[in-house]
Amino acid sequence: MLREVVEAMELLEGADAGSQATREWLRTFGLQEDEIQVTQIEGEKGTTEFIKVTISPEGATGPTLGIIGRLGGVGARPHKLGLVSDADGAIVALACAAKLARMRARGDLLPGTVIISTHICPHAPIIPHDPTPFMGAPVDMAAMNRYEVDPRMEAILSIDATKGNWILNRRGFAITPTVKEGYILRVSPDLLEIMRFVAGEPPAVLPITTQDITPYGNGLYHINSIMQPACATSAPVVGVATCASTPIPGCATGANHPLSLEQAARFCVEVAKAFSRGECSFYDPEEFRKLVSLYGSMRHLQTLGKQGGDR
Repeated sequence: MLREVVEAMELLEGADAGSQATREWLRTFGLQEDEIQVTQIEGEKGTTEFIKVTISPEGATGPTLGIIGRLGGVGARPHKLGLVSDADGAIVALACAAKLARMRARGDLLPGTVIISTHICPHAPIIPHDPTPFMGAPVDMAAMNRYEVDPRMEAILSIDATKGNWILNRRGFAITPTVKEGYILRVSPDLLEIMRFVAGEPPAVLPITTQDITPYGNGLYHINSIMQPACATSAPVVGVATCASTPIPGCATGANHPLSLEQAARFCVEVAKAFSRGECSFYDPEEFRKLVSLYGSMRHLQTLGKQGGDR
């Protein structure tokens, strides 16, 4: 998938990056106009364009997978020129959309639907964070979840650059445990198996905490926004983290590693194939039901808590 990744990087690297050029690029893979939805949103810190691509065969019978490219922005102008490290989520998501559309056009039809969503903002703010600065977003997290998380998604892969930390330090990509309705569940054996085949080496897992699966805005530390979609859905969510061997700020330029992004994108496409055919499970439904029966609902962790009320 290196071709799709490089083309997505070229598409997003300029100050003029936006929905029009992205829509035209996606149409070259056989996508129809009504399969590409664009919504421009203005926030307190600027504007961004949300893009949602729906790829489905006629008479789809399989489940629906969501692939979300998480980021604050693809650029930090005027402070930085070019693609920032934080753009990884958008790059991988758009590369997946291109690949899946190209597969469909060449006769490889998935039984189910894949919905890919992300947003494009070449002028996003930089915000302080320890140990490295983050990229902010022009709109708040509730708005991002509203436009990126689709109620049709029965399982979600959330892709995010996760390089600004001392928690996971290796080049490539990692996955998180599955998160569902406030519970951090076991790491999916099916996803580990796919990751092993794609990476050609032992799989890597990004550890997450209770704080990471709560909404932004509650004043708690979050490793990044990789698990924020889990606050807005009852579907199981797994993070796909692009990572590096040393902490890299989200606002750093020249830090998008094409080979790592290609692996992450190829993993997402392989999961889409398997999930669509019923050959990949994100969690054990029976074990989850037992967990809830023993310990009760944890959905309150999907809200801002007692001080902030429901999100």
